Amino acid sequence: MVAVTARTIVKRFGATEVLRGVDVHVPDGGFAVLVGPSGCGKSTLLRLLAGLEEVTAGEIRFGERDVTRLAPRDRDIAMVFQSYALYPHLTVRDNLAFGLNLRKTDAATVASRVAEVSAMLGLEHLLDRLPRALSGGQRQRVAMGRAIVRRPQLFLFDEPLSNLDAALRAQVRVEIRKLHDQLGATSVYVTHDQVEAMTLADRIFVLNRGVVEQVGPPREVYEHPRTRFVAGFLGSPAMNFLENVQVEAAGLALPGGQRLAVRDPAAFGDHFQPGRTVSLGVRPHDFVVRPDAPDVRVEVDLVELLGPELQIHARLGGVPLTVCLDSQSGVARGDTLPLAVRALHLFDPATGLSLRP
Repeated sequence: MVAVTARTIVKRFGATEVLRGVDVHVPDGGFAVLVGPSGCGKSTLLRLLAGLEEVTAGEIRFGERDVTRLAPRDRDIAMVFQSYALYPHLTVRDNLAFGLNLRKTDAATVASRVAEVSAMLGLEHLLDRLPRALSGGQRQRVAMGRAIVRRPQLFLFDEPLSNLDAALRAQVRVEIRKLHDQLGATSVYVTHDQVEAMTLADRIFVLNRGVVEQVGPPREVYEHPRTRFVAGFLGSPAMNFLENVQVEAAGLALPGGQRLAVRDPAAFGDHFQPGRTVSLGVRPHDFVVRPDAPDVRVEVDLVELLGPELQIHARLGGVPLTVCLDSQSGVARGDTLPLAVRALHLFDPATGLSLRP
């Protein structure tokens, strides 16, 4: 396998600049996920790594090798697409063997590798079927097998689970991570689904409007977002934001006249200045019912039962909030809910940057 490095990558389509000085480094054997909303540039970046698009400026290296101008066939990569891209007239066996046969690999090696990969992916009983006789999850496993059988130095995944239903997405997601660990592969995976990003990645690259806003391990990026965009994009349900919040000596003045004590103002360094206006972010799961000493009180508009938890739609000073509590909490529409806040995030309203040093 190989480390992947992209330096100051710029990509323009005509006058439109899709990527603006992007840097990416994936260590040998790493699993990196490029995540962001539609149009952020993540799929374009993957296609540049694959050689399917040419960079406007910048450099791409696989290990010590400069591959910036190499054709895809010379990069030793395998790509798994959203659309499966199986040959409909070929059996599963022949689809798996296609790339090897194209390279004139000897028949014994082809048979051995197809047997190895089909066993790895649980495809042995499907080898003589045509793609039309397979489920969506089976087709995606065949597409992954066709990539694995070539033993490339780099795997590229372009939203491979988008066509699957929720249960299959979860199943195949686990299979992809297990395969990565088993093969010791270097993988770069593109998705707009932050759950996929959080569960698969060793390192997440959060893209927004052609730039990487934050890089790091999933937990670090989730718990310590550097920008308001990252904070709002990662997490389900999304982080709550309250605007025009005023900093006071030991707390925050919220919409509607309530005040929220900040237990550790020093965590925000010199940014916690009385009189300053900030954006306040609180994740739905960082609220706890606290009747004896609440930080805030919210009015409940709607309660949704989602299996083990309640998703509560409420208002604080007229501002909508989402609160997630245990399903046994006994909250009903019309209640006034006393809540403590376990963790909060402050952002500069002008720049969107986190106010934590």
